[in-house]
Amino acid sequence: MPVAVRRLSTAQADFQDQFQRVLHWSAETDHAIEERVAAILADVRARGDAAVLEYTKRFDGVDAAGVGALELTQSELQAALASIPAARRNALEAAARRVRAYHERQLDACGRSWSYRDEDGTLLGQKVTPLDRAGIYVPGGKAAYPSSVLMNAIPAKVAGVGEIVMVVPTPRGEKNPLVLAAAAVAGVDRAFTIGGAQAVAALAYGTDTVPKVDKITGPGNAYVASAKKHVFGTVGIDMIAGPSEILVLADGSTPADWVAMDLFSQAEHDELAQSILLCPDAGYIAQVLEAIERLLPGMPRRDIIRASLEGRGALIHTRSMEEACEISNRIAPEHLEVSSEDPHRWEPLLRHAGAIFLGAWTSESLGDYCAGPNHVLPTSGTARFSSPLGVYDFQKRTSLIEVSEAGAQALGGIASELAHGEGLQAHAQAAEFRLKR
Repeated sequence: MPVAVRRLSTAQADFQDQFQRVLHWSAETDHAIEERVAAILADVRARGDAAVLEYTKRFDGVDAAGVGALELTQSELQAALASIPAARRNALEAAARRVRAYHERQLDACGRSWSYRDEDGTLLGQKVTPLDRAGIYVPGGKAAYPSSVLMNAIPAKVAGVGEIVMVVPTPRGEKNPLVLAAAAVAGVDRAFTIGGAQAVAALAYGTDTVPKVDKITGPGNAYVASAKKHVFGTVGIDMIAGPSEILVLADGSTPADWVAMDLFSQAEHDELAQSILLCPDAGYIAQVLEAIERLLPGMPRRDIIRASLEGRGALIHTRSMEEACEISNRIAPEHLEVSSEDPHRWEPLLRHAGAIFLGAWTSESLGDYCAGPNHVLPTSGTARFSSPLGVYDFQKRTSLIEVSEAGAQALGGIASELAHGEGLQAHAQAAEFRLKR
C-alpha cells in the first residue's frame, strides 16, 4: 500500500496554509488527565508513602510492603551491569565515556565561578554551585531507555550534584537490566521502582522514604508531563517535551535510503512524531518516497511509522537550499540533519534547532546514543528559546558583590538618584548613609 505522506512545494499558492497544518500540534493536555494528575499529586503530598504504594499497585501491578522495598540497592545495579552481554556492556560504557567527556567540556566552558575587581576595588562576580539533589525520571518496562539514564544522570554528576535519585516504573515487576546497568555506569545514587505522576509527586514533595529533590528531569508519558508541569515552582524541571521531531535538509547528494531511514528513526517513536524532508531537488524527493515505500514493510514498527508519516510527515520541495534553511528556522526542530556535500556552507544560516547533525554520515541516531551531546532536546518549536539538557541545568548561579569604600562613593550617588526617581526613599538613604559628607 502506498504511503500517503504529504508532498508540498513552496511554489504552491496555498503552501503557507498547508505548511501550518503540517506543523500544528496542540500541547494542551487532556482535561481528564489534568484532573487525575492533580488528584494524585495532592494525595501523595498528603499521605506520602501510603499513596505511592497504592498507586504503584493500581497502575503497575506491583504490591510492595513499603516504599523501601521498591528501592534498588547499589549491589542490584552492579549485578545488572555484570549480567548484560559483554558487547552491550562495552557499548554502554563507551557511550557513557563520550557523554561524560562532552559535558566535562561544557563545565569548563560555562560552569565555573568567576570574579573581577573594577578600578574602585569593588569585587563583582558569579558563584556557580550545583544542586543538592536531582531526580531523574526514566521510562521503564518494555519501553526502556538506558540512553535516557546516561543523558540525565551524567551531566548532573559532572555538575557536582550531591545526590541523584532515579525513579523508573516496573510494570508487573518487570525490571530492565540495561536500565539498571546504565544507572550503575552513570553513578545514580538511589533508585526506586516507581513511576507515573506518583513518582513525580514523591520527588517533588518528598515522603518518609523518597527524598525531596531540587529539580526533576527526564521523559515520560502524558501523566508524567502533566505532573512535571504541576510541580514546577516547588521544584525545577527540564522542559515539557512534545512528540519527537526530525527535519532533514537534503541537497540530493545522500543515498535516498539513508534519508528514508532517518525519517523512520523518529517516526517509529509514536504516531504523533514528526518527520519532514526539505529539498530543492524534486527528483530526489521522489527517490526518497520510493525508498520509504520499499523499506517500510521490513520495519518491525511499520504501523507506527506509517501513521506518523501520514499524519504529521511531509516531503517539501523548496526553491533553494537557502529557502530550506529559512523554513527550518521557522520550524525550530528538535533534530536537524543537514544532509549535504557541504554542510558547513548551510550551518551559519541555521539559528534554531535542538541539535544540528552535519553531513551525510551523521545520522540522528548517533546523537541519541553515543556521539556525546545530550539527547534531551527542546521540541515543538521551543528551540527558538530553549537549549538541550546540560551541566548548566544542574547548577545555579549566585551573583557576588563586594563594594569597596571608594566604590560606595562612586555608586552611591547613582543609586540614590535612581531610587528617588522610583520613590523608594529607604533605598536611597541606605546608599547615602555610606557617602562621605
